[in-house]
Amino acid sequence: MTEQTQANGTKGLPSGDLGRRLAARRAHLGLTAEETAARAGMASSYVTHLEQHPDAAPGRGALLTLAAALRTTVSELTGGDADVPSGREQAGRAPEFTELSSAECAELLSTHGVGRVAVPTALGPAIVPVNYSVADDAIVFRTARGATPSSASGCLVAFEVDRVDDAFSQGWSVLARGYAREVTDIDEVHRLAEQAYSAPWSGGRRDMWVRIGPYALTGRRIVV
Repeated sequence: MTEQTQANGTKGLPSGDLGRRLAARRAHLGLTAEETAARAGMASSYVTHLEQHPDAAPGRGALLTLAAALRTTVSELTGGDADVPSGREQAGRAPEFTELSSAECAELLSTHGVGRVAVPTALGPAIVPVNYSVADDAIVFRTARGATPSSASGCLVAFEVDRVDDAFSQGWSVLARGYAREVTDIDEVHRLAEQAYSAPWSGGRRDMWVRIGPYALTGRRIVV
């Protein structure tokens, strides 16, 4: 293994904060490195270089060009807004607000990722993020017994997932309401573990599965 391969972990994979964000953004848009380069008027080898070399230091002009090509912002590409809530930009010039159908809500919900579950606690309602999946039209997530998300079991809860594009002041949100229960059937637990799309970001032992069966799905979308 060469020193460069060791530095990058695995040759050809994104390396460094900028590289990972750049690769993730173009993947989200369904673009290859070559297509991204064509949009930005750059050599594809340069885009690949930015993704694979953590010490790459593109100038402000190159970052602005890449951000425009990927319909995002320089701050988002460089991680400058990692600790800042979404939705800080101004409203679009002619925003279009629409209600989503139940089918559209279900489709967006099934993209998986991170959502927020509102649960009752001894100190009042709490809203916490969880890594979730959709299985058999139900929302499922793993947590630790005694952790805040585990309070959902046995209760009517609300679950929300959204996507916000600060650069274009647009996005969507889906709200699911339903009854949550702990999954206790061993076969079902094993099946959910095999089908899980991602592990909880918090790490550690998370062997309690919670299942939310939605009785209502509502959503909204804002485009410009």
